[in-house]
Amino acid sequence: MGSKQPYLNGAYYGPSIPPPPAKSQRRSYNSPGFGCCCFSCLGSCLRCCGCCVLSLICNILIAVAVILGIAALILWLIFRPNAVKFYVSDANLDRFSLDPNSNNLHYSLDLNLTIRNPNQRVGVYYDEISVSGYYGDQRFGSVNVSSFYQGHKNTTVIGAKMEGQNLVVLGDGARTDLKEDEKSGIYRIGAKLRLSVRFKFWFIKSWKVKPKMKCDDLKIPLGSSNSTGGFKFQPVQCELDIS
Repeated sequence: MGSKQPYLNGAYYGPSIPPPPAKSQRRSYNSPGFGCCCFSCLGSCLRCCGCCVLSLICNILIAVAVILGIAALILWLIFRPNAVKFYVSDANLDRFSLDPNSNNLHYSLDLNLTIRNPNQRVGVYYDEISVSGYYGDQRFGSVNVSSFYQGHKNTTVIGAKMEGQNLVVLGDGARTDLKEDEKSGIYRIGAKLRLSVRFKFWFIKSWKVKPKMKCDDLKIPLGSSNSTGGFKFQPVQCELDIS
């Protein structure tokens, strides 16, 4: 009688029964560690790609800025632009009186403006020109001048006539100055210019720039006054107004 097998439940007197085959263990590839590794690598790749794109954009912007700077330097060396000069070359004042009751200022003022472009290769488009008259810090009138193109090495004279009446509130100091001007027949008037211009370099046109010019302390004799003592207007150069 054979020995009793441990995997049999009861007594057995036949030949020995071989034990059941052991179950084979399959390798699983769906372990959590494998998925985490894949997602971690994917995130790292995305971060790396984002850094590369940002670095590329920065390099492109730097290259464009350097190219534009070099181009601007070359253009400046070629053209060497000089500042355009503005003058009030002549002025006539036919009327300038303030009504003390209504504070209305009656005026009739003619200005001749001389614009000198000293550049040899640069032309100027004057798209907008506005001329305003001031007494003290109060504006009493303004006029727009027709647009025009000024070639290189050119001097242009334009006229600006301001005439009418306007409400002007003068302070005590300005009223005192006005009384002195009425006695002398010579009025201290200021003018300001607001411009919109473009520059032309050969066939290249610049973008619009909007400078402001101020022409201070214009001493203009009143045409109907007999107390000026033969005083004549003296031309005044205008300056860039950065206020």
